[in-house]
Amino acid sequence: MADSIVSDTKTEVDPVCGMKVDPAKAAASRSYEDKTYYFCGKGCAAKFEADPAKWLKPRVAEPVSPDAKQVEYICPMDPEVHQMGPGTCPKCGMALEPANATLDNAADPEYDRMLRRLWVCAVLTVPLFAFMFGLHFAGSDWVEFALATPVVVWGGAPFFERGWMSLATRHLNMFTLIALGSGAAYLYSVSAVLAPGMFPASFRDANGQLGLYFEASAVIIVLVLLGQVLELRARSRTGSALKALLGLAPKTALKIGEGHDTEVELSAIKVGDRLRVRPGEKVPVDGVVLDGESSIDESMVSGEPMPVSKGVDAKVVGGTINGTGSFTMRAERVGADTLLAQIVKMVGEAQRTRAPIQRVADRVAGGFVPAVLAAALITFVVWLVWGPEPRFAHALINSVAVLIIACPCALGLATPMAIMVGTGRGASEGVLFRNAEALELLEKIDTLVVDKTGTLTEGKPKLSQIIPTADFDERVLLHIAASLEQGSEHPLAQAILKASRERDYEVEDAAEFQSVTGKGVRGRVKGRQVAVGNAALMAELNVSVAELEARAQTLQGEGKTAMFVATDGRLAGVLAVSDPIKDSAATAIAAFKRSGIEVVMVTGDNAVTAAYVARKLGIDYEADVLPQGKADVVKRLQAQGKIVAMAGDGVNDAPALAQAQVGIAMGTGTDVAMATGGVTLVHGDLDGIVRACLLSHRTMANIRQNLFFAFIYNALGVPLAAGLLYPVSGLLLSPMIAAAAMSFSSVSVIGNALRLRSVKL
Repeated sequence: MADSIVSDTKTEVDPVCGMKVDPAKAAASRSYEDKTYYFCGKGCAAKFEADPAKWLKPRVAEPVSPDAKQVEYICPMDPEVHQMGPGTCPKCGMALEPANATLDNAADPEYDRMLRRLWVCAVLTVPLFAFMFGLHFAGSDWVEFALATPVVVWGGAPFFERGWMSLATRHLNMFTLIALGSGAAYLYSVSAVLAPGMFPASFRDANGQLGLYFEASAVIIVLVLLGQVLELRARSRTGSALKALLGLAPKTALKIGEGHDTEVELSAIKVGDRLRVRPGEKVPVDGVVLDGESSIDESMVSGEPMPVSKGVDAKVVGGTINGTGSFTMRAERVGADTLLAQIVKMVGEAQRTRAPIQRVADRVAGGFVPAVLAAALITFVVWLVWGPEPRFAHALINSVAVLIIACPCALGLATPMAIMVGTGRGASEGVLFRNAEALELLEKIDTLVVDKTGTLTEGKPKLSQIIPTADFDERVLLHIAASLEQGSEHPLAQAILKASRERDYEVEDAAEFQSVTGKGVRGRVKGRQVAVGNAALMAELNVSVAELEARAQTLQGEGKTAMFVATDGRLAGVLAVSDPIKDSAATAIAAFKRSGIEVVMVTGDNAVTAAYVARKLGIDYEADVLPQGKADVVKRLQAQGKIVAMAGDGVNDAPALAQAQVGIAMGTGTDVAMATGGVTLVHGDLDGIVRACLLSHRTMANIRQNLFFAFIYNALGVPLAAGLLYPVSGLLLSPMIAAAAMSFSSVSVIGNALRLRSVKL
């Protein structure tokens, strides 16, 4: 039945329970007045069939503010359940929460309602404790009844409503047990007060008195309310990382106009607008610096503490903090397209996904409540048949204790709470997980495949040498190469263009531009056929490189990339580009080795240059690998039984990122790589991968701790509540103690998950 519940927009609403249902997977469907309605289960279909008009009437809901109705809410335990506006989950009964974090949703109406009920019910319940310690007088039974009734009927109303919904939709949950347990104790006590003569002697104690459990039923409700209040408060803290990210964006920006600057709302900024950023202000949107220079604190989106110097043409990110300088910028990405907005969206979506380990809890939870109901029934029968007098009272109180203590909420929250806090913690460090599966799989990797350019090296290569043949000079060689390369986005091409601009060389428009994957580029410049690339491209064009081949190999042996330039079928020269190894690469690779992770560099660069980088870092490598070949390398490693993560930043890395068990995209790279990777590093650095792996290990350990707590809690709690120790020690577990233990079990799981917020990465 759970498979019929989906989270996309192609759904129908079950008119009985309000749950969204995929028509293709619906458990049942019924036609009424030329329209087909779909149902999550046969129980809902049967109710609809009995009286369709009843279920099609407009429902009267609790008043909700107009703004709240426009917000999508989801269930933290069952994220496939969602609706517009607040409410409760028809599967688990938990209060829904906003799907996307905003700075406006700090006030939680569900929390306010529960807190109000808690205070009122607590005041009414305090006097009932006197009756627990033997205070009795004429009419005291009616006083207990008067005090407990509003607590159970009004204070416990949300739990009885959710318990009834669980029975109606056949999604048994924690509220099924709470409603049955507290309801049974209360109804028995009411019957004992209103009609005491109907009970036989076996129900009475040695003094002939009937036991009343008003205080037990009231205290259970109060403790469950307390647990709900603590849980709602703790759950609100799990989204603190997203709210912190949202808080980075400024409210306004200084727009440069004709003759004067105007302060405008952030929503009014359009692509192409010129903005002024003053010292100490936040950068309003993503863009590029037009004039001026400063140092930008990008730590809140990249996790890197050192400010980054920015000058003309440098890219800046919205939400980062300007230093002491002032600059003007052009807006390039605004609204939902900014990096900050994309981070918030990605983290929010990841928090709502299920990790594979969640299936363990799902399988257990699927039969958990029926098993508890069976255990409570067995407990009742055993005490009724073999227990001491008054047998019925003992049977009732112990079966109620079993129902109350065996709440499955902690089991259901064990995984999603840790995922929510872990992904939020990662976002604050510039590590973005696309989904929970990537977070779980990253813990298991034993092999990391990395690209060279932009991953191990800076990715900002510089032209270091220009070596023309006898028939050309440096100016002509650089001119024709830059004119052709202006059509390419490759980092090596950008290095050539930058060197040309620094020398004030003009470039020509290139015609018939063609990029030859893994080899180079070719085209026509001022009517001449020009090609820039490796020896393989020259061989394909029948261009001899013998004149400079030895020189090129020497340059490659020094870790530089040597590119041959040919024009009209003749070799024109060699351009050498150097791309320094990142300072953090050696430290990060040492950390991987300590963790038992093998690092393999796979690059399209030549073998000599690749060998230089690999030797410096002490890793294995494969060179001269075409884009499709990178994916083949990953497949070969996987065929050897290895669990592979692939890190890259370019379009040519996308196939390998998709093939690996975990694709890690450097955020400094292309959008294609970021869209393909399961993990995105806002700051393209191997240190980010180290942090991601550590966070994965810590989060999965936290989940296992939560699951252990939940399993062991129920494994010990149910037998104790059933009276297992009574024959040995004469001790019984009061339903009130069971209620306290049940409430705090959920809070303990959430509290354990919240520890991830302060984990050191």
